[in-house]
Formats: sequence, C-alpha cells, structure tokens
Amino acid sequence: MKDLLSLSPEGLYCRAGNFHIDPWRPVPRAIITHGHSDHARMGSDEYFAARSGLGILRHRLGAEAKLNAVEYREVRKFGDVNVSFYPAGHVLGSAQILIEGGGHRLVISGDYKRDADPSCEAFEVVPCDTFVTEATFALPIYRWQPGRVVAQEILRWWEQNKKRKKTSVLYGYSLGKTQRLLAELALITDQPVYVHGAVEPLTEIYRQAGIRMLPTIRLAETKRGESMAGELVLAPPSAHRTPWIKRFDDFESAFASGWMRVRGARRRNNYDRGFVLSDHVDWPGLLRTLDETGAKKILVTHGSSETIVRYLREQGRDAEALTTFFGKEDEGE
Repeated sequence: MKDLLSLSPEGLYCRAGNFHIDPWRPVPRAIITHGHSDHARMGSDEYFAARSGLGILRHRLGAEAKLNAVEYREVRKFGDVNVSFYPAGHVLGSAQILIEGGGHRLVISGDYKRDADPSCEAFEVVPCDTFVTEATFALPIYRWQPGRVVAQEILRWWEQNKKRKKTSVLYGYSLGKTQRLLAELALITDQPVYVHGAVEPLTEIYRQAGIRMLPTIRLAETKRGESMAGELVLAPPSAHRTPWIKRFDDFESAFASGWMRVRGARRRNNYDRGFVLSDHVDWPGLLRTLDETGAKKILVTHGSSETIVRYLREQGRDAEALTTFFGKEDEGE
C-alpha cells in the first residue's frame, strides 16, 4: 500500500509510479484531479490531466506548462502501476485517479459530487480496495436539493427583483459554480446575464468545450451609469463588500454555496439571500459512494475528516484521516 500512496513534503506520492497527485510543491511529474487552485499549482515539470480540463489548466498554469491530455478510462503505465482517470462530477474535466499495482486498486477521488450537473461530466463509481475521499461537507446537516430546484429559486428571486427594479447580484466561485449556475438557468430561461470580468475567461473555456449556458455580457462592456435595474449579475465572492458594488444603485445580493445550508452563514456574511448549491458531495452522497465503491480502506482528506472517520469506525469500517493542504482554494464550495 505504501508503494501506491504515501505522504511526501511535496504532497501525495506514488512511489511505484514515481509521480505525485495534486502536489502542493513543484515536482517532476504531477497528476492533477482538477483545476482549482488548491489542486493545480504552478511549477511542476510535467502535468497529466483529463483532456476536457486542459483548457482550465492552461489558464491556471500558464502557456509554458507542459500539459499531457488523458482520456477518461484510458490506461497509462507509470513505472510498476497502471493509472486511469474517471469523471468526478466536481467541475469540467475533474477526475478520480485509479492506481492499480500489486493486486490493489486505489482511487483518489479529488473533489467530487453525486448530483446531476449540466456543466460537467457525471461522477462514475470506480470499484476499489482503498478510496480516498474529501470531507468538505461531511456532516449530516449537509444535504443538497437538485440543482434544477435551486435554479428555479434563483429565477423566482431574480423575477421578484426585476418587478421592484432592483439588480440581482449573485456571488459564486469563478470556476465551476458560475458555470453551473449559467447551465442550470439555461434549462429554464434564455435571458442574458451580466458577469464580472473575473469569471468571463473561465466561462468562455466552458463554452468552447460545448457546455450550453445562458448568454453573458461582460460588465466592462457597459457604460458607466447605465442602469442595471432588473438584471442578474454574477460575480466572485472576492467582489463582495468592495467598491465594485457601488456601481449598482439599488440591489439585492445572494451567495450560492453549500455553506448557505448553515443557519446564520448568510447573515454573518451580509448577504440578502443564500442559495444552497455545492460542487462537493453531501453527507448522503458521501456514504453512498463509500458503499458503492466496495472499498475496505477509506482515507479522508480536508474538511470534517475527524467526524467522518469517527462515524465510519463506529460502523466497523477501516478509516483514517489523511493530512493534506487541499481545501484552501479560493473557489469551489
């Protein structure tokens, strides 16, 4: 098992294949689960990632990064192990990494979710002996409604504000969440949406990948003083409570995140509304996934890891916490 996965100063390391998975320091060979900043860091000599996520990684890592595209379910040989990528359902191009060697199957899931999402590939269960899971929302309180239900709530809020001639400013992380919002809303309306400049480049990458989303207009293309009454504006959380918001005369703000499931989170962060929409697995989905993989050994990274480890051990399962630097991303929940 230690030949397949161990901790090194650079991150998760597979000695038998001589590569790192989502390393937090530069390494010779990095296998990347997805493009969020806590999993895809600059400086490594060579990267391997799912083909559909390469545009995001190019944007993240720069033109000089050596990127290698891997198709989902394609088997690559590294040293003494076989490596293959399977959809994780987190964001476009997100992948679970299956490492096979010495008669053992180990899956590193990265970040993942089980809910339907029109903006990315659906999660695929990969049978394995050892499963490495995230624990961002690994508490019983975290249970998600389908995205289509949340999209209907957002549309109603938008329409109500339109009648009151208010701008609807909806905050969501620039990679994954914004594009999911645009894709979910595109299933129920065709109204264009205004977007903050920080989210437009990543949204364009999704469009080039063939993801159907609402038409968007960059705020930078509007004239100063132009009324935004009745419009929906998507922006990253970093724009919240900054001078940027002063361009809107009368508005309501909202945040789309799994954290909005906690009572008081919206008020503490001074949002008028909170919409519970996450790109991470919820509590029921996490438990279902652990059962469906058939894994005998479960390793838990970032989030409520100690809680889920304790719960699993009480159920008689072999579970341990795995310390990583994941989860400190600036987007994704």
